[in-house]
Amino acid sequence: MTKLKLGAIPDDKPIKVTLELSAALHRDLVTYAEVLSRETGQTVSDPVRLIVPMLERFIATDRGFARSRKATASS
Repeated sequence: MTKLKLGAIPDDKPIKVTLELSAALHRDLVTYAEVLSRETGQTVSDPVRLIVPMLERFIATDRGFARSRKATASS
């Protein structure tokens, strides 16, 4: 197999995902948005906008995932 100098090209294009939230989770997002608005002074008009930063934060701070990712990358 040929070893190319150019590696995989990252796909930075946003991906649209449709999902269903339980009513309880949606209520929690609404409450979270209200608390965040009070703490930061920045109004969060649509609590659904919290999902992406929450997922990013979750993945960034999951130590088990980081170890697994590092082990996979070094294989």
